[in-house]
Formats: sequence, structure tokens, C-alpha cells
Amino acid sequence: MRRRLSKCCIVFCSLIASGLLFSQEPSGTLRQADGDFRAGVDALNRNDLKTAQEKFESVVRLEPGIEQGHGALGAVLVREGQWAAGIRELEKALAITPADDAAQLNLALAYAETGAHARAVTLFARAEAEARARSSQLPAQTLVLYAQSLAATGHIDTAIAHMKEAAAQTGETAQMHDDLGSLYAQRRDWPHAEEEFGQALRMEPSLAPAHLHLGFVLQAEQKGDPVAEWTVACTLAPNEAQILLPAGKALADAGQDEKAAPVLERAVRLEPGSSAAAYALALVYQRTDRVVEATELLKKVVQAEPRNADALINLGLGLSQLHRAQEALPYLQRAIALDPTSLTAHQDLAAAYLQVDQVANAVMELRAALKLAPDSPKVHYDLGVAYKLQDDAAEAIPQLEAAEKLDPSGYEAPYVLGLLYNQVARYDESAQQLENSLRLHSRNGDGWSTLGNVYLKLNKLPEAASALRKAIQQLPAQSDPHLLLANVLIQQGHTAEAAQERKTAADLMRAHMNLQRAQVATNSGKSLLGEGKVDDAIVEFRNALGFDAKYAEAHLELAKALDRQGKTKEAEAERAQARALEAEGGDPASAP
Repeated sequence: MRRRLSKCCIVFCSLIASGLLFSQEPSGTLRQADGDFRAGVDALNRNDLKTAQEKFESVVRLEPGIEQGHGALGAVLVREGQWAAGIRELEKALAITPADDAAQLNLALAYAETGAHARAVTLFARAEAEARARSSQLPAQTLVLYAQSLAATGHIDTAIAHMKEAAAQTGETAQMHDDLGSLYAQRRDWPHAEEEFGQALRMEPSLAPAHLHLGFVLQAEQKGDPVAEWTVACTLAPNEAQILLPAGKALADAGQDEKAAPVLERAVRLEPGSSAAAYALALVYQRTDRVVEATELLKKVVQAEPRNADALINLGLGLSQLHRAQEALPYLQRAIALDPTSLTAHQDLAAAYLQVDQVANAVMELRAALKLAPDSPKVHYDLGVAYKLQDDAAEAIPQLEAAEKLDPSGYEAPYVLGLLYNQVARYDESAQQLENSLRLHSRNGDGWSTLGNVYLKLNKLPEAASALRKAIQQLPAQSDPHLLLANVLIQQGHTAEAAQERKTAADLMRAHMNLQRAQVATNSGKSLLGEGKVDDAIVEFRNALGFDAKYAEAHLELAKALDRQGKTKEAEAERAQARALEAEGGDPASAP
């Protein structure tokens, strides 16, 4: 957690108490500057920062060569959080008078707050040396920022010593223990970090940052319940994005996406301009199949961070998941231009190319991916499938063989190899590969059907019959396995059984043809309904149901048309039929 500078962190030189010092009789301009300076000091004493800023701005405009004006204005600007402007004024003050202790310390504090820690450390060290020369020491809050800058520049042990010095000044506080624990955590000294965070929470159980930090330490130590600590931190600080964002990301990284989502959603509401919060939430949405919402967030992220290759890749993936691969292509191409070594980007771009039927481009991307990961079974497999789509068995087979060798537990590569070997009449090898695949993954009706066909070609009739019966069991609505089984049964002399299989196949083909006719008629009816031709649409919907009375979509569309005619009872009857068909496991169309 970053500390904001409090009033006591800002230092003003002693000259402010009495105005500017003059080495000679002042001019009218100098007198005006002196008056404005005194008025600025008076406004500052009343905590009227706006007036103080205006008066000190007048001083530096009237007398730009006077160091006190720049130093005072810089200090006020830093107090207001106007870091860049404040730093410019303080640097001007030190350029005029390098020995100005107040400007030097204020500039160190501003550097620390803006992340310029190396510069801050140099100025803090100088201020500390000068304080020790006066037998004094830096204020506690200054020591805390000094310690944080030391830690940021890799000087953890020195940072811990300064934090302890600050604690000695102020006495033990929960915040000090939390700060000290954070330093031990940076040193990966988990036992001491846990001890400090625990002490902070014993002193102040409601200190949300300590719960957050303790969660990370417990995670590193692989003990306790870090998720509980992050959850408590979010409960205690529901309006602190600086707590919610790291806690939400930690929950997501721990596999707790359902808990992370509401936390990150609140962080995004609190800081709508934070691309870090939007990106973290988008990744959670993407993992939980909320792809539309993820994609909208990712678009905002890449708009804010056009060179964020990871965000571009995830946006491209999301668009491809939504079957909008044409939109995905430029984002994935930009990601590769930013990071040509990204394996994921090449793979996702290849998948998008395949979705828009640009197979040659997909092959090119997968070949690039293979150079990056020559031992990746997935890349070999994807490249083999892409070659298969080009009807290039000669190139596809070696890639799939490599994929199978690299991952013997995978069932996909041997399945596609079995198809290709069958295609090139290498039937023994085809049967062996299909057997391997089905042994690893038996729920593959098409695989059993293909294996039955290969066994038939090898004249292994009992094996063929067994494989085809498994195919029929898994694909009860397909006619091809029945026809193949009929051929096997004929060769085995089982003519009656063969006749029954042919009849079943014919019935299935007829049902399939009727379903296609019903779909065509329903689509025609929908078009007519869209044109306002309700009567003609009803004719088409009834035609569809004549082809296939179990086609639920036709019932639903007929209900809409009947509603247009005011026949609400008939319409509800059609909807009821659609719901009944769905309950029976028929057509998946859903009734409203």
C-alpha cells in the first residue's frame, strides 16, 4: 500500500516564518513578491492550499531567481498531489541553492511517491547525513518513505533498519508492523513477515492491508487459509480498489474465480479507468465462459494499452470463441508483431485462420510455432490436422506421428492418423491407430464406425460387427453404421439381421430427410412472417410439422404466427408441444 504524504511530511525552511530575506534595498517588484510570499505563508497556516499556491506562483513569476519561492511553491504542489509540477519547482529551488535542506527533503519525498526511488534514495541519504551532523534524525514518516525507496532499489536490510528506527520514534503501531512485514516479505523472509503481520492484526484486527499481506505470506508458505485472509481484507475495505484489485487477482490465481469475480467487478466500478482491474476481470470472465463480457473489457484494455501483447492475444481468442475470427485476426497479428516469440499468439492466429477457411495461412503460423516449440505435441497435432484439411496426407502423417510419440496418452493424434491411414489404404496401421485411440477414449461413435469399416476391409468380420454395434449404440440416429453392419452380416450369412439393419438405416435416412425438409419449410415460414405474410407463414410451419411433427422449432414459430392472428389458445398449445418435445430429449429448441 502506498502512503500519501501527510502535512507533517512536508518541510518548510525557517525563512517562511518572516518572509523573504533581502541583501539590499528591495525594488517594487521584490516588495510585491515579499508581500505575496507572506500572504502565501498565512494561507498555508490556515490550510488554504489554493490561495497559498496562487501567492507562491506570483512570487516565482515576479522574482524567478529567488529560491524560497520555488521551494515553497514546490512544497505546496506536492502537498496537493501535483507531483510533476511540484518536482519541477523543487528542482529549480535546488538549482539555485543546492544546500536548501527543506527543498532537498521535499524533493526526496516527492521522488519516493512518484516511483523515482533511486533519485529519492540519494536525497534521503544526504538529508540523513546532514541530520546526524546536527545530532538529529529524520522524522518517522520520512524514514518510512526512505525505507520503501531503499526496498524498491534492492537495499532490503537497510530498509528494515530504517523502518525499525521509525517504529522506535513513534512506538509500536499496527501500521508499522504491517510496513515492516512487507519488507520482510520482499526479502522472502516468510516467518518474520508472518510474525509482523500477525502482530499488526493483534493490535488492529480490522487493518485490511495486513489481512491482504498475510494471505500472500500464507500462500508462499503453503499453510493456513490465504483465501480467508483475502476475503476478510475485501470485507473490511469494500471501497478500496488498492485492496480489492490485488485480492481479486490473488483469488483468481488460486483458482477461486467465482469469489474473484464480484471483488474485481467492484474494483472496476471504483476505478473505471484502471486497465489492470479490467484485464484481471476479463481473464476471470474468459475462464468462466462469460466470453461476451470478457471481450468487451479486453477491447477497453487494448485501447488503453495498444502494446499489451497478452491482452491482444486474449482479445483475439475471445473473438474466435464468439465465432468472430475475422475480427480476431488483426489483434492476433498485432500481438505477433509485438512479440514474435509468443507461441500462444501463433497458435491462436492459426485457429482463427482455420475458422475463416484460410488453411494455408494457418499452416504458416503453425510452422512458425513449431520452430518455437519443436517438442510440443499440440503444435505437431494442430499442424497435422491443418495439412489434413489441405488433403496433404504426406505432410500430415509425420506431424501426427510426432505428436503421438511426444504424448502417448493423447487419443486425438492416433484417431486422426487412423483416418489418414484408412484414406491412403494402409488398413492394418489404420486399425491399430484407431484401436489405440478408442482404448484411451471410448466415447467416439465415429471412431467405432470407422474402425468397423476398416475391419470390414481387412475381412475381420466379428471385429467389424462388434465395433459397428458400439458405433450404433453411441450414434443411434445415424444410418451409416447400420448399413455397414448390414454388409458385415450378409458376409457372415445372417441375412435376416442384415435386412433389419437395412430397414433401420432406411427409416433413419427418411427421418433425416424429413427433418431437413422441416428445417427448410420453417426457415421459409420465418422469412414470410418477417415480411408480415402471416397466413402464408402458417402454411409453411404446418408443412414443416407435416414433414416432422417432432421438430420443436416449427411448433414455436407456428405459436408466434398464431399469436399474430390473436389465436392465443392455439399458440399456447403449440408452445406446450415444444416444451414436451424438449422434455423428451427431442429438438433442443426452447419454449419461452
